Amino acid sequence: MENEQDINMDKNQASPVWEREVLEKLAMAAVTEQRRARRWSVFFKTLMFVYLIAVGAIAFYPKFESGMDSSEKQHTAIIDVVGAIAENEVANADSIIEGLRDAVKDKKTKGIVLNINSPGGSPVQSAYVYEEIKRIKQKHPKLPIYAVVSDICASGGYYIAAAADKIYVNQSSMIGSIGVVMNGFGFVSTMEKLGVDRRLIIAGEHKALMDPFSPANEVETRHMQTLLDDVHQQFIRAVKAGRGERLQETEDMFSGLVWTGEQGVKLGLADDFGSVDSVAREVIGANKKLNFTPQERLLDKIAGKLGASFGHALGSAVTGMSLR
Repeated sequence: MENEQDINMDKNQASPVWEREVLEKLAMAAVTEQRRARRWSVFFKTLMFVYLIAVGAIAFYPKFESGMDSSEKQHTAIIDVVGAIAENEVANADSIIEGLRDAVKDKKTKGIVLNINSPGGSPVQSAYVYEEIKRIKQKHPKLPIYAVVSDICASGGYYIAAAADKIYVNQSSMIGSIGVVMNGFGFVSTMEKLGVDRRLIIAGEHKALMDPFSPANEVETRHMQTLLDDVHQQFIRAVKAGRGERLQETEDMFSGLVWTGEQGVKLGLADDFGSVDSVAREVIGANKKLNFTPQERLLDKIAGKLGASFGHALGSAVTGMSLR
């Protein structure tokens, strides 16, 4: 009986010690966890700060770089015209013109190279850039502007290139396609087979112009052809004004056909063979190159321009006109 009492007393005495040890361990674990959380918080905040600095540096490049290289000699300014030319694409008039103006403002720009690799696109966007190049040449006649073609310079891409002082190509480049296209689809037969009834209400005889769910209208087709012919003539006049007597005009030159770079030089569609590097080094005489193409904004990259891109794609599928 006495042994049992002694054992119970020992347990009662040990219990507070055990509980205190557990509480101490829990407290230490909590402190350790808080310290670890603070370290991770500081790490991620530092990482985000570095990331924002990098994004800012990219956004302001090459202005940031040109400011850092104030002691360097003259450079060749590069403006990329890559991909489809359209308002909602990377190669859009605002972006290209901004790059051109920034390059012109830089006092160390010895010459400008339009680095073109484009199948064409919007006639309006292409015309904007064409007119800006002509304006710059008129205001700064001693500043050379050259177009250098890599894989392809067709349609709207060639529209822009025609404004340059000279066009340089690779022998295997594809160049030309001086024409205008408008494409779409007709679903009338498909709807008939599916038993779908088209219910269209309009105010204005031709308000549903080129509606893909209605039969082709001869009057509307002729009207749209007139529009295409008008834009085509504008394109032809721009090419002739830009290339002048260098063009060896043929019957099919403005038919929408494309030629290799080698054929293009013979036809006067291009002037010589060269790359961005060779033109910068041997023609402009400024081996150092700075790319003045504005970088796409971070928010645009994250958002992906989903709404605008969808609307543009839908509009193009129905009534898209482009220089291709």
